[in-house]
Amino acid sequence: MKHRNFKTVPRMIFGRGSFDQLDDVLTEERQKPDDFVVFLVDEVHKDKPLKERLPNQAQDLVIWLDVTDEPKTTYVDALTEQVQAFGKGKNPVSVVGIGGGSSLDIGKAVALLLTNPGGAASYQGWDLIKNPAVHHVGIPTISGTGAEASRTTVLTGPDKKLGMNSDHTVFDQIIMDPDLIAGVPKDQWFYTGMDCYIHNVEALNGTYINEFARAFGEKSSELCHQVFLEDHPDSDEKLMMASYMGGQSIAYSQVGACHALSYGLSYVMGYHHGIGNCIAFNALDDFYPEGVKTFRKMLDKHNITLPKNVCKDLTDAEMDKMIQVSSGMAPLWDNVYGPDWKEKVTPELLRSLYLKM
Repeated sequence: MKHRNFKTVPRMIFGRGSFDQLDDVLTEERQKPDDFVVFLVDEVHKDKPLKERLPNQAQDLVIWLDVTDEPKTTYVDALTEQVQAFGKGKNPVSVVGIGGGSSLDIGKAVALLLTNPGGAASYQGWDLIKNPAVHHVGIPTISGTGAEASRTTVLTGPDKKLGMNSDHTVFDQIIMDPDLIAGVPKDQWFYTGMDCYIHNVEALNGTYINEFARAFGEKSSELCHQVFLEDHPDSDEKLMMASYMGGQSIAYSQVGACHALSYGLSYVMGYHHGIGNCIAFNALDDFYPEGVKTFRKMLDKHNITLPKNVCKDLTDAEMDKMIQVSSGMAPLWDNVYGPDWKEKVTPELLRSLYLKM
């Protein structure tokens, strides 16, 4: 049996105020006077204090990201071309992604495409990236997706929603500063945090489970309980660590039914990843009974009302597309049912689950 040799983030800084060390990190990469850095920052920070704290120099490029929609391969391609035009044949010494999961994924994707020819859509899949990325740094300003820890960058392409899954995707450096997640709107804080909680439920109940994934998943779950059921005073720090550990848990195992279904919801109906996961998870009592029960307690405690009957007005073509996207998530269904998953994951099963949402 061959074991996976998986890559983790080699360098990380954690703690309140640690964002201010970004300048030190980038100084190490800047060797020549014309070396430049690209900052890809969620535009929500454009009029916030964080803008003034960016350690950008005169020769650097700051791009404010529009993450209204889930990141598309076409958007990533356009950003890559913008960076290439700015560099006039020279690549940046570092790409810094700052924001939520979408911004971090965009940062990873642009860093990869600067060294790998062709558009992002041609790399949607597993281990299709050939060349190491430009040095890239991830700084979450909302916690839950685990994008800071993962080897994927999830993108919506012309015919599917699927990550660029590769060891080269992993950040070279992350900075986890709990100060940065203060003031996130309540619904967004909840939905993104639930992405982390759901990662753990899927990993811990999957066929891919192993002691590595279990160690991270159990600790991350415990932290999620403290944040979402106990209102712990250090909840920002705890959620940031839960997010990182949830990302580590699935790095050596896999997500499951909820994520497979949520990819379909997102592709056809445009739901953001966090809320899409919540809508899907709420229909999965048969798959994760204990996890769903606890999830509903969290919903009640934080007065979150999920959309209901979201699939009732879909056309047959839209429903068929959702089923196609979801059933294409082979490793996820393998983690749910094992190698014979195709016998279980029928269009009828997927349709019935979507109609429960």
